[in-house]
Amino acid sequence: MKLKPVNSISGVSSKEFVREYLNKGQPVIIKDFIRQDSPCWQKWSYDYFKEIAGNEQIDVYGREEESQNHAASPPVGRMSFGEYLDKISSEPTELRLFLFNLLKIRPELKKDVIYNDVTGGKVLQWLPYMFFGGEGSATRNHFDIDMSHVFISQFQGTKRIWLFPNSQSDLMYKLPYNFHSIANLKMSNPEEYPGLKYLDGYEAVINPGDTLYMPAGWWHYIQYETEGYSISVRALANSVSEKLKGARNLFITRHFDDTMRKIFKHKWLDYKIEVAKKRANRAIRKRS
Repeated sequence: MKLKPVNSISGVSSKEFVREYLNKGQPVIIKDFIRQDSPCWQKWSYDYFKEIAGNEQIDVYGREEESQNHAASPPVGRMSFGEYLDKISSEPTELRLFLFNLLKIRPELKKDVIYNDVTGGKVLQWLPYMFFGGEGSATRNHFDIDMSHVFISQFQGTKRIWLFPNSQSDLMYKLPYNFHSIANLKMSNPEEYPGLKYLDGYEAVINPGDTLYMPAGWWHYIQYETEGYSISVRALANSVSEKLKGARNLFITRHFDDTMRKIFKHKWLDYKIEVAKKRANRAIRKRS
């Protein structure tokens, strides 16, 4: 597996960003996507979040290796938001918050974030999600089901993100009818998953104030170097075909997979693993 560092930019015009990054599907770290005069930089902290929403009950998510047969990993527990923040502050933990919509629970927080929309108005600022994680936690390798462009902004802590174009899906051992791979990019044995040796992607390390642009359909493996949190917003895919693919994933593919899983149970997963390995072997032969 080869990883190149993701470049950083700032002060770029919307016209230049759309031409050089959005239209080309080129990942990049944007240094000024969240404006420095945004109130969030002065107001937001774990203590502040506990004060305004600490009693909210939340689902927490853990390791994902045991949930390969699910399009989205099920939660592993439930606790108050304040308890969760205390936990990640005090010790390393694999517990994460996934697609947590604190800004819906407390909509006044949306006013605290002022975006420098380098897409010229394509970003869906009204649909932000927050992601929290403890030191050492990680997501499984996946791409987003809706095929949107993603802008993930780091507010506390450090994340390391590995990125790969969708064209390398077979080498990832992508499960058919799902949007994640059966191979763990960091832990899997390359002898068992030889396709991983042929991957050619990018590595981004983002810190507070950094925003990573992830092009539509790109694979990402997110690792929490420290505890922390981020906000993601989206922009719709460029082409009609990508938009249609995202709609098909949301409204047809995942429901078909759910139905087959209920009918055939583990036989369905075994079949998908077999297909994933056959596709990987075929992709390896093409590379060789």
